[in-house]
Amino acid sequence: MHTIQVALNLNSYPIYIGNNILTSQEILVSHIHGHQVLIVTQKNIGHLYLKSIEKNLAGYQYDVLLLADGEQYKNVAEWQTIFTELLQKNHDRSTTLIALGGGVVGDITGFAAACYQRGVNYIQIPTTLVAQVDSAIGGKTGINHFLAKNMLGAFYQPQCVIADIDTLRTLPSRAYIAGLAEVIKYALICDAEFFSWLEKNSHLVVAKKPEALLHIITTCAAHKAAIVAEDERDQGGRRELLNFGHTFGHALEAMGAYQAVLHGEAVAIGMMMAAEISTFVNGLSAKDVERIRCLLTVCGLPVHLPKQLQPIELIALMKRDKKNKNGKIKLILLEAVGRANSQDSISEEGLVALMEKVRSNFL
Repeated sequence: MHTIQVALNLNSYPIYIGNNILTSQEILVSHIHGHQVLIVTQKNIGHLYLKSIEKNLAGYQYDVLLLADGEQYKNVAEWQTIFTELLQKNHDRSTTLIALGGGVVGDITGFAAACYQRGVNYIQIPTTLVAQVDSAIGGKTGINHFLAKNMLGAFYQPQCVIADIDTLRTLPSRAYIAGLAEVIKYALICDAEFFSWLEKNSHLVVAKKPEALLHIITTCAAHKAAIVAEDERDQGGRRELLNFGHTFGHALEAMGAYQAVLHGEAVAIGMMMAAEISTFVNGLSAKDVERIRCLLTVCGLPVHLPKQLQPIELIALMKRDKKNKNGKIKLILLEAVGRANSQDSISEEGLVALMEKVRSNFL
């Protein structure tokens, strides 16, 4: 087992990464400080892993809540069901919420924990690749508004993150492949050596070989922990680079009402679009663009925009991105593989023109 520390001023916590650690009572109960627990999960996850968690909670008052499955249910109504469960079962301020599942469960449970009685403890147990390498780490919690993604939320850190690699064996292939977009993102923004490793070992990663999984998850988690430690509340430091591909990606998700594409699929397309635009703005080499396109394709990720999509439609949704300031769209672009920067000097008209220039490469 590997342990990575998220070192913060007030709310430091460990990330545990390994095989068959979900059943470790020692890890779990050491981060539960009261006698009440609410496990928040989904039916498709609960039937696989709920018994393992429940076995470790002998002597606790624990309750279980099953959320609806899907990004489209990361909304106010579903969020409120957590409060209803907590109140009906008389959970007090010493309760601990356990988020057992993917990014949707982690985000919505974390936000509920931040709000219930002005804040209670929670633990992240991510069971998807995107959650293990990214969304479960860093304390960003929230829900979607029907007009834009993650518009309601809070920065609220968990007590710990328990990433059991064995849970990825039961993850549907499409969801696993989508999670690889977040893995590739880390390589592109800050780790050229890791990108080269992914190029050489993509077949092992796609095949879910245990050694490859351990390497990619620990590498990404270490990067995320270091970045969060520098900029816990995303105040314009290096943490904003984690949004590479997401400005375009979140807009694509919103266009499909969070049902047409998975988050990672949208991010993959967004990264490819950002890479192409980077050639005009940052002088990113054509060779690097092709390397990015090749790795995404080899991993089974999409690199094409919907044929009917018009740049102006996408930009209308990008203007709602929460990173934007003073009416300017903020983009994370690449200078080279492993090096990124933030740009907000491109006008809306200029962005339309750039998207039109690169559009033919995506159709």
